[in-house]
Amino acid sequence: MIFHVWLSGLQSIFVIKDLAYLFLGVAFGMLFGLVPGLGGTTGLTLVIPLTFGLEASTAIAFAAGVMGAVPMGASISAILINAPGSAPNAATCLDGFPLAQQGKGGLAIGAAASANALGGIFGTFFLLAIIPVAQEIVLSFGPPQFFLMCVFGLVVVSLTSGGRLLEGLMVGMFGLMISTIGYDSVTGDIRYAFGVPYLWNGIPLVPALIGLFPITQMVRLFVSGKSIAETSNSFRMAETFEGVRATFRNWRVVLSGSLVGTVIGAIPGVGGVVAAFASYTLVSQSSADRESFGKGNIKGVIAPEAAINAKDCSTLVPTLAFGIPGSAEMAVFLAILILHGVDPGPLLLIQHQDLIYELVWALVAACIFASIAGIFLAKSLSRITVLRANVLVPLVVGISILGSWAVNQTIGNIVVTLVFAVIGYVLTIIDYPRLPLVISLILGAEIERYYDQSVMISNGTLDVFRHDPVSLFLLAVVALAILYLPGAFLARRLWRRPGVDRPIRRT
Repeated sequence: MIFHVWLSGLQSIFVIKDLAYLFLGVAFGMLFGLVPGLGGTTGLTLVIPLTFGLEASTAIAFAAGVMGAVPMGASISAILINAPGSAPNAATCLDGFPLAQQGKGGLAIGAAASANALGGIFGTFFLLAIIPVAQEIVLSFGPPQFFLMCVFGLVVVSLTSGGRLLEGLMVGMFGLMISTIGYDSVTGDIRYAFGVPYLWNGIPLVPALIGLFPITQMVRLFVSGKSIAETSNSFRMAETFEGVRATFRNWRVVLSGSLVGTVIGAIPGVGGVVAAFASYTLVSQSSADRESFGKGNIKGVIAPEAAINAKDCSTLVPTLAFGIPGSAEMAVFLAILILHGVDPGPLLLIQHQDLIYELVWALVAACIFASIAGIFLAKSLSRITVLRANVLVPLVVGISILGSWAVNQTIGNIVVTLVFAVIGYVLTIIDYPRLPLVISLILGAEIERYYDQSVMISNGTLDVFRHDPVSLFLLAVVALAILYLPGAFLARRLWRRPGVDRPIRRT
């Protein structure tokens, strides 16, 4: 019976009208992902008017095309100009942009495209398997569990800082301080807004990201007067297909990244940033060549990209089963469903199974179509990396400023972008990592809110963390991660000390 429903959903996306809107959604998604500052949330918001008058199945295919294609477009900008089109793709910058600087932008795009498709396929089959038991999984998480997942995300900050552990922690703490600006989500007090109404809602993430990454990178490029890539050998199509082959050779990395993405994506409120960085951290810290990560290791592109698309599929679990959006993008998607008379929640799994499975298959089809488009566009897009600074800098800065303003058409966004551009440039000068600041900005408010809710649940005590098996398991994971940091650091220090016996290598 369940296989019949699966096949019915698969057949529905091959209706000519639905398929046409799916391709149109893929084109929109690639564009919105490619331009820094837009992303899936903005893309879905802007296409809502275009769904007026469409049937529910056609509107779902259109929205699925946008959601499935955004990660591919965002990875291209992250790789070529160090400007993540969406927040999760900031993890792709770690190794993708160094590859572009080495003239291997096509290689990185090929790996990202294939990892995107494989991650989406893995996430889709996970979603198909998990929908029947989705209620039990989602109900096992509450504020204490969300708090511990966010804390785990902050621990990931330290792990992704490589050998600059202390610097990463300092930048992360700075980000937590900034995240306290604005309303207290529990008491309603306004903190550190200095009488500026724009700051009442806190620092907006997208304008801050635009300042930290594309604008900062363009300032550095302008100062150097060079192009992004030191060599111009990134135009060979064979190199792009070599990236595809590298993904299949590293199938274990794809599998681990997809698994991390599906598990974390099914938890509402945690988001794709934690999934992407957790996947990157797992691969970088478990590899024998960990020192090469951050310098252009292809595994550092494959791992987060697989996690991002797998996460996008599993995020539908809380969205469809309970009407709880797992991300801002899913919140907009809920609006599209409601607009077309489809009410999310437990009854959706019973009354509209055909629409659910059409959405699932449309999402995986969009991932595959976007990946194919990314592979064949890589040769043309990689030319960006050899443009001189006097051509590329004005173009990227102009698009970035426009994207920052377009988030909600507020001049304050541009001010935030410029302030964070200064902060990002200072961090690069003193050689401090910028990514811990990003994660802290994203998770800071969530940590505070979930902690306050957890304490209120347990009447001012921390007993709620000790009497729940899921919380205890998450506490153990966080503790192991924290203990890993000083242990690994101490082991490296002892290994490098003179006079310490080392294993004799056989020749």
